[in-house]
Amino acid sequence: MRAAAAPLLASCLTLCLLLGVTVVARPGQDMRCGACRAVVDEMEWAISQVDPKKTIQAGSFRINPDGSQSIREIPLARSEGNLLELMEEVCERMEDYGEKTDPSTNRKSYIRVKSRNGEAMDLSEAALDSRVTASLKFACETIVEHHEDEIIEFFAHETENVKDKLCSKRTDLCDHALKMSHDEL
Repeated sequence: MRAAAAPLLASCLTLCLLLGVTVVARPGQDMRCGACRAVVDEMEWAISQVDPKKTIQAGSFRINPDGSQSIREIPLARSEGNLLELMEEVCERMEDYGEKTDPSTNRKSYIRVKSRNGEAMDLSEAALDSRVTASLKFACETIVEHHEDEIIEFFAHETENVKDKLCSKRTDLCDHALKMSHDEL
């Protein structure tokens, strides 16, 4: 009887360990997903603050054999140089976010708790914690470092559903983002 119980006990322990790993891994994934979605939100806002009439010349400044040049005008807001500059500052704004826990799924999301225009905000659902802010900033820095090319590519060309396309489909940082509303981080 003891010999028969050993495989059952081993199976139970394995299941418990797997469930424990899932519970431990999910908060990290929630943080990475929230940071990615916050990066997108902050980048979109920063891009919207640049005058849409401003352009910059891009392309090759070399003269082609036919005497022409391959120069084109692109919006300054979505130029690689501007996007790189915005990415240098984006993680500093993670201190403007708080943590929100969904009571039904216990998943964490991150919402802006500091208004951009000075208006009062409803902070009743947000937990403000310096450790969470530091973790969110670190996750942001890691994402920007590892996915710099994808971020630039998306913001240079994409304008719709960037959160879902970048955070879920391209980088796989959010496994559940397609189920979230577009306003939620």
